[in-house]
Amino acid sequence: MKKYMLTYSAVFVLFIGLMWWIISKGKKLVPHYSSLAQTETNVNTPIERVPSIISETPLEVFYQHMQQPLSRLLLQVIVILLVARIFGTLARRLRLQSVVGEMIAGIVLGPSLLGWVFPRFSAFLFFPDSLKSLQFLSQVGLVLFMFVIGMELDIAQVRNKAKDAVVISHASILFPYFLGTLLAYFLYEHFAYTGTSFLSFALFMGIAMSITAFPVLARILQERKLTQTPLGILTVTCAAADDVTAWCILAVVIAIVKAGGMLSALLAIGLAVLFVVFMLYPLKNWWSKTSAYLVKRKATSKTLIAGSFFVLLLSAWLAEVIGIHALFGAFLAGVIMPQEASIKKLLTDKVEDISVLLFLPIFFAFTGLRTHIGLLTEGNYWWICILIILVAVTGKFGGSTLAARIVGQSWKDALSVGVLMNTRGLMELVVLNIGFDLGILSPEIFAMMVIMALSTTLMTGPGLELINYYFSRPIVSPKEFVNRVPK
Repeated sequence: MKKYMLTYSAVFVLFIGLMWWIISKGKKLVPHYSSLAQTETNVNTPIERVPSIISETPLEVFYQHMQQPLSRLLLQVIVILLVARIFGTLARRLRLQSVVGEMIAGIVLGPSLLGWVFPRFSAFLFFPDSLKSLQFLSQVGLVLFMFVIGMELDIAQVRNKAKDAVVISHASILFPYFLGTLLAYFLYEHFAYTGTSFLSFALFMGIAMSITAFPVLARILQERKLTQTPLGILTVTCAAADDVTAWCILAVVIAIVKAGGMLSALLAIGLAVLFVVFMLYPLKNWWSKTSAYLVKRKATSKTLIAGSFFVLLLSAWLAEVIGIHALFGAFLAGVIMPQEASIKKLLTDKVEDISVLLFLPIFFAFTGLRTHIGLLTEGNYWWICILIILVAVTGKFGGSTLAARIVGQSWKDALSVGVLMNTRGLMELVVLNIGFDLGILSPEIFAMMVIMALSTTLMTGPGLELINYYFSRPIVSPKEFVNRVPK
């Protein structure tokens, strides 16, 4: 053993010495090569060079390394995940959804709090030029997340409760959509960008008011053990039908906004319809047969996952090219996945964790970086924000409750449906970011709508508790009430 160690040490020292000798000799060499760009450069113009690490202190070198794009991006992700985890845990301890805590964490990391309290640290961590990378990561995460949401949509369950669900879901879209367009009439002149048509602004305000957060709602029902109850089945079906309808309307709105003219809008809508038909029939049938063949041949799970990702990326790319956003394509890709439980579980296990735990907090943080609550300090902006919240609650809660009551639900179940359908959460933020990217929503109205999304999501848990408390109280007759009054 000692012999081998001595031999290894001698060889190691020999090669280190030889490399040092080559480097010492190489210092005396003078390069003669000059590129064409360098020869054409004016002699008086300083040429950029890689800074010499040797002449700098270790602290300066460390700071330079932190400013590299990859280093900064990794630090951003670390901070985002840490803060999101902390706020998600606090939300669960307060009996709220973890997604509520992550939404708040996103706002905390933005200019509303971190940028206000620690402006220099915020400017260093979220340097404006570095936000493009965060945006791309958040978009990738949303594509994966919408794919999972599409897979969670139970078509059979929607069909079983189709009659009541369609009435409630359409009422919960139509009523708030009308109120949203009405509100847009009063907000357009003050909050729409110059060049944005009233049609685009009104249609987008309507869809922002009528969206429901299907995944958040499903998790609330799961935590409260209501999934298999008649109320839970009805509400999940309503939310699923609401999601499908809302995303179809959103696809049409995006096509109209991007197309500009009516002829171009009609062309985009026609292509969107062809795309949906292609997804639901030829591509769905092909992939169902292909996946069944792979399962029958006992192919590896990697082959099945690779094929599913191919369908996902193809669908997202086609939707983006047509002009109806990649997220709609990802959602449809999830809908057409085979209904076999084993295949769904395999795909969900692979995709859901990384999208929910890694990418979604990045999306919340990116949304928070766009949300500047300090812009609402002027004039009556906070009153307008409160008005937006009231309109949103009235439209969604009121429309859903009345429709549920009309189809025969008890007042308790009707009110519970209204509270649950009023949950907006993540899906609302997705819609708002699309509107911001398209240049429809100004920073002020964007901040107000983010506050509305957070407020309506926070209302869900306490609202259900209040309804259960009210209807669980013993009914006291007037005679008993009089007898209980102390004389």
